[in-house]
This record gives sequence, structure tokens and C-alpha cells, in this order.
Amino acid sequence: MTTQAETSQSGVTVSAGPGPGARVRDPALNRERFYWYCLWPAFIVLIIVTLLPTIYLFLTSFTPLDLTRPETSWDFSHPFAQYVSIWEDSRLHNSMWVQLKLSFWTVSIQMLLGFLFALLLNINSKVLEALRTIFLIPMVLPPIVVAIIWKVLYTPDISPFHWATEGLGFVVPSLITSPDWALTAIIIADIWEWFPFVMLMILSALQMMPEEYVEAARIDGANVFQMTLYVTFPYLKGVLLVAALFRLVDSIKAFPLIYILTDGGPGTLTEVTNFYSFIQAFNFSYLGYSSAITVTLVVATVIASWGIIRLVGWGKPIE
Repeated sequence: MTTQAETSQSGVTVSAGPGPGARVRDPALNRERFYWYCLWPAFIVLIIVTLLPTIYLFLTSFTPLDLTRPETSWDFSHPFAQYVSIWEDSRLHNSMWVQLKLSFWTVSIQMLLGFLFALLLNINSKVLEALRTIFLIPMVLPPIVVAIIWKVLYTPDISPFHWATEGLGFVVPSLITSPDWALTAIIIADIWEWFPFVMLMILSALQMMPEEYVEAARIDGANVFQMTLYVTFPYLKGVLLVAALFRLVDSIKAFPLIYILTDGGPGTLTEVTNFYSFIQAFNFSYLGYSSAITVTLVVATVIASWGIIRLVGWGKPIE
């Protein structure tokens, strides 16, 4: 009696299944291995493009690397000297304060406008549906193009805005060269560019919201304000938090607007931390100090994001 195969009269070998000692492959295990094999090329690219530069940045922050002095590239004799300099750099402290003001106002107003416009565009209307695409235009434009658009709008000689105000008898100074308005001008441009992102996230969540919640609130006699405050807002709490975190991180990377519109000026009034790091690296060649500033900024961003999550909570849909 054979355990692996049986031979018929016609000479054809017919499989009788695996023997007692044979190993049976698990299809789920094979599928999981296949997925990992497919992911490995992406992991390799991620390691080369992201992980290795990050490790090099971290190591460089412990050196006084100066492009004019090649011998400083791997000098770890005073590893914390660059971080000590951060505490003593008043210009860096000013850039952090400017960054806080920029992030606070841009994120706050973007969240407010995104929420209000999402509620408006969630109404069933053919006109509003057509407007959704128009609202997304600023977000899909390259940041450098957005910066050039606002550069034109803020330049009095070629700005349609200044022409209109002069026609009405008002004289508006150049906002990007005014010490009182330069940061506000950048805040306005950043809000215009990115509030559609918040609006899109909230609008997507609103369209997935179960109708039972709204109908139950209407039956209980809730008005529009009460439904927004006690039904819609709690349902969107998690989405609002995620959108705020995304915008907080992106506000710290508001480089193109500042580089094109003000170049950090007038003086240092619009010089945020990452722009100051850029100046240290590419204007003065202090790559070691610039790396220390960048590492500190990344750590501060992670801690701030973690603190917001712990303070607000991810939120859950209402029961």
C-alpha cells in the first residue's frame, strides 16, 4: 500500500495526498510573506531617502561642521556645544517666538474657516457642489506659485488690490515691507493656501456622518446651532484633531512664502525657526549648528503634537 501515490491500471500516477510526515504550507502565511516581499523595495527607498539623512543630521548636530573647515565634519570633541549655543542665541529665540505666532494664527483661523466652509458645502445644492473644486485650487497649486501670486498682490506697482484701493481713495502701504503688517501678510497667504485642506477633511467626515444622529436631534427639537454644537462637533472631534496636527506640522515648514515674500524681514520680524536654520546652513555654512536647530525643532514638534493628543484626546463618534 502506497501513501504518496497510487498507480492505476492505465499507468497514470494519481496523487493520494501528503503523507503523515509531509509539511503543509499555510496559504495565509504564504500571502503574508508575499506582502512583505512586495514592501521591501519601498522600505529600501524609505531608508535611503529618509532614515539615512535623518541619522546623518542627528550625528552632524554633535559636530561644529563648517563647510569652510572640512576638518570639523566628524569632530565630536565637544558634542553638546551646538546645543549649548541654542540657549544663548537671542536671534534664535526671536525666531521661535515668531514661529509660535505664525503657527497659532494660521492653524486657528484655518480650522475655523475650514469648519464653517465644510458645513456650508455639505448642503445639498448644485451651485455649492460646483464651488467645491474652486475652493481646492489654492491647495493644489505648488507652494512657490502661491508665493509668487501673493508677491504680486502685495507689490503696490503691479498689484490689482492696490490699484483698486487707490481708485477708492485709500493708500495701502506694501504689507510685506511694513514692520506692522509683514507677518500678517504671510499669515493671510498661508491661510488662503491651506484652509481648503481642513475643509476637505471635515467635509469628507460630514458626508460619512450617519443620518440617524441628525434625525434624532431634529425629533428632539434641536435647532441648527444646537445640532452643530452637540451632534456635529462631537462627531468631528477626531477629524478636527488630526487636521489640526497636520496643519501644525505644516505651519512649521512655511518656508516658500517667507523666502519669496519677505526673506525673513523687515529685519527679523518674519524670520521663523526653520528659515533661521536655513540661513545658518547656506548663508554662513554652519551646518553643525543648523543641524542642532533642526533636531531641536523636530523634537519640539513631536512633544507639542503628543501634548495636544494627550490634552484633547482623539475623540470618538457619539454613541
